[in-house]
Amino acid sequence: MEERVVENRDDEGPAAGLTRREDGTVSCWWPGADEGYRHYHDHEWGRPVADDIRLFEKLCLEGFQAGLSWLTILRKRENFRAAFAGFDPAVVATFGPADVERLLGDAGIIRHRGKIEATISNASRALELVEEAGSIAAFLWSFEPSVADRPERCDHATLMTMARTPASEAMSKALRKRGWRFVGPTTMYALMQAMGMVNDHVEGCAQRAAVEAERDRFSRPGR
Repeated sequence: MEERVVENRDDEGPAAGLTRREDGTVSCWWPGADEGYRHYHDHEWGRPVADDIRLFEKLCLEGFQAGLSWLTILRKRENFRAAFAGFDPAVVATFGPADVERLLGDAGIIRHRGKIEATISNASRALELVEEAGSIAAFLWSFEPSVADRPERCDHATLMTMARTPASEAMSKALRKRGWRFVGPTTMYALMQAMGMVNDHVEGCAQRAAVEAERDRFSRPGR
């Protein structure tokens, strides 16, 4: 889940890991009462993505999240998009020292030199990945776990044991081997959850069936 390690905020919900909203909708617990976070949970998180720009953006923003909450990043996402040329890796890869200084002076983003420089470096690695695999999507989706490798039930207790998985460890190792930075296995599992490579909406969440239906219809890149 986006918060990676987070306690159940709503022990009064219908079951552990679920909460009932004011309109009666049952949802995963982690968006809390924040409307923007709820919208992200309901309309983005877990929906399968094959667009290279969105995947590169998520790789970068997950790196910026390290040590922070996803909600902090989500609230700054539009600022990040403006600062990093919409996360077009072909453009970001051309950023130089002047851009690093510009970004360090941008109060709308996370001003962390290491993460900024890693994002620029990762853009070049992304272009290399396209040359190698045909697209960022084809490479990342090749790590989608099989049904046999997934738990039979996605309840709160199970989800709390899955901050990293063999698939996310393999993805992290493959990216690190290619020179990517800020792509640890926990970070990569958060990406897999968000980009629909797994469906970790807790059973009982109103969005779980819709996400699974989208995953069933989705054409896996590179296959």
